Amino acid sequence: MKIAILSRNKNLYSTRRLKEAGEARGHEVDIIDTLHCYMDITRSRPAVRYHGEALPYYDAVIPRIGASITFYGTAVVRQFEVMGTFAVNESVAISRSRDKLRSLQLLSRSDVGLPRTGFANKPDNIKDLIKNVGGAPVVIKLLEGTQGIGVVLAENSKAAESVIEAFMGLKANILVQEYIEEAGGADIRCFVVGNKVVAAMKRQGAEGEFRSNLHRGGSAKVVRLSKEERATAVNAAKIMGLNVCGVDLLQSKNGPVVMEVNSSPGLEGIETATKKDVAGLIYDFIEAKATAKPNMNRTRGKG
Repeated sequence: MKIAILSRNKNLYSTRRLKEAGEARGHEVDIIDTLHCYMDITRSRPAVRYHGEALPYYDAVIPRIGASITFYGTAVVRQFEVMGTFAVNESVAISRSRDKLRSLQLLSRSDVGLPRTGFANKPDNIKDLIKNVGGAPVVIKLLEGTQGIGVVLAENSKAAESVIEAFMGLKANILVQEYIEEAGGADIRCFVVGNKVVAAMKRQGAEGEFRSNLHRGGSAKVVRLSKEERATAVNAAKIMGLNVCGVDLLQSKNGPVVMEVNSSPGLEGIETATKKDVAGLIYDFIEAKATAKPNMNRTRGKG
């Protein structure tokens, strides 16, 4: 098959692994810089143009869309869909998962475990906003934040009020969430491909750090999931409509809760921790699904 990887950096581990894994299986794999694509939107022959030429037909496209270019990146993915190319993750599903508020509302509607969350524009009573999620300590998140940036742990009510007032003074959109203390600064990254968790790792934050992101000094090790954790991750992916994603869970006293569903999960941490060929498992999915025509691009999930 002829496959395109949409990525801004061909040297990233995930991009390199996907190219290598595809070529090892005999596929022709091209890496295309998303922002250098432009679209020819016509009635009869829609196309994606790149460096002055129309791109050839691809059987499948693997979107690796960074959060900062979600709007344009999903437009490019949508253009490939219009052309009949199988998108590993569809444009609507990527957009849905990138909107943190929307994704939490959709998960809540389907009774998926979540940390209690508050969202407000101009609350009449900030104290009540904090109290409503269980009181301090609370986690305050920028809606547009990624990779742990824009996430603050306010350990007492006064600190929480000050942070919320500061963010609102900057007209920033924020979420106020219950702090899951029993998680101990750790979370579980479940890597979902199709309707199955193919790999999972437990990430532990560095000493004194409540965020477990590996690039912030966290560590990772392979973990065995419970049936409930596995089912929660698969269900969250289905609700978002994502075929390939990372679902981040916290272990709470009330069972697993979903923190985030990531439409472009990195491969380096999960492959290193689990020793699994996750890139190859993604190609297993592509090879099984890319030839399923017609109606191969059909968004799962609602909202």
